[in-house]
Amino acid sequence: MKLHPLWKPYPSISKELATTLNLMEKSINLKNKAVEKAVLEMIHSGGKMLRPAYQLLFSQFGPQQDRQKAMALAASIEMLHTATLLHDDVVDDADLRRGLPTVRSTFGNDVAVYAGDYLLVCCFKLLADYSGSLKSLQLNSRSMEKILSGELGQMESRYQFDGTVTQYIENISGKTAELFALSCSIGAYESGMNQRFAKKCGDIGLNIGIAFQIIDDILDYTQDSQEIGKPVLEDVRQGIYSLPLLYALQEDKQSLLPYLEKREAMTEDDTQQVFALVHQLHGVEKAQELAEIYTKKALTAIDSLPENEQQTKVILATITKNILTRTN
Repeated sequence: MKLHPLWKPYPSISKELATTLNLMEKSINLKNKAVEKAVLEMIHSGGKMLRPAYQLLFSQFGPQQDRQKAMALAASIEMLHTATLLHDDVVDDADLRRGLPTVRSTFGNDVAVYAGDYLLVCCFKLLADYSGSLKSLQLNSRSMEKILSGELGQMESRYQFDGTVTQYIENISGKTAELFALSCSIGAYESGMNQRFAKKCGDIGLNIGIAFQIIDDILDYTQDSQEIGKPVLEDVRQGIYSLPLLYALQEDKQSLLPYLEKREAMTEDDTQQVFALVHQLHGVEKAQELAEIYTKKALTAIDSLPENEQQTKVILATITKNILTRTN
């Protein structure tokens, strides 16, 4: 079992993340062993495990240090995340994820949808077994609603050449950032902190998640397809216009429209022209500036967190800086 090198400097978190992965593995028991194997391979495919890590770190602030519960809740959050990825791959017709064949490409869309649904069940079973109150279940179900709302918002905004930055932020706040917010708030709340503190932690997670997604979208314009594990600008062909492209469209729509209006018929040369125009029109630069604003919001709020023996806020600040200044 190999964790991402991000966690190497933090042995205690590494150990808990390894246990979290084991808990996930034990929770999955499908009759179709080929599908089970594919789901397990996806879980062990080298993701950063950021959401469970933030949950575990924020659980260190409370007076109720039940690490078994913290790891079980971390496992539930990562299973929820994995379920959304399985469903995303169906919506996006994705053949690869993290360099491996997707479940949908190997077994078909139906199996991928049911596998995602199964992980949702596993997630809520762990929550039901380990949550200290119904509040966490309520938070989780509300988060699911926001995630789906963000996904639907993204679908509704496909091929919209007049999409706004506000709409984009609304969509990624649900689609990506909500799970970061949930991780941080549940970590704090289930360790015995009050709802006010848990909300503050959730706000930190939301800002981290928004910045994380913006950086992800910037990487589509700064890395080649082999490095990021998916075809560069494939989203553009599917009408998903991320922040760098939205900024470029605001600057000079007429230069981009001849390419974008081709939709799925865009050629490789067309996407490279879009790639170049987004850079020329300062789309990447402006997106980076907005990512920095959300990063600073998160880091300022982390700095105001209480001190503890584990030096949690120092670790949180370091990890957050690392993932929000990453180049891959």
